[in-house]
Amino acid sequence: MTTTTTTLLTGLCRPTTCATVHAVEAHRSSDELDGGPELALCGAVVSVADTPWTPTAPGACPACACTC
Repeated sequence: MTTTTTTLLTGLCRPTTCATVHAVEAHRSSDELDGGPELALCGAVVSVADTPWTPTAPGACPACACTC
């Protein structure tokens, strides 16, 4: 039997947008992420950091915060 763990990680996008910190639902560990683009909960394309998502972080996406 295989168990999948879901974790919300921080995703970063270009500083030209209003919200630069997004939530990314990762179904694998952060060390398995290859640095390629990932899709945030709000639909933004971001690069994933290995830090947990914090909805109260400065620059946090309000749409991602509402989906958590």
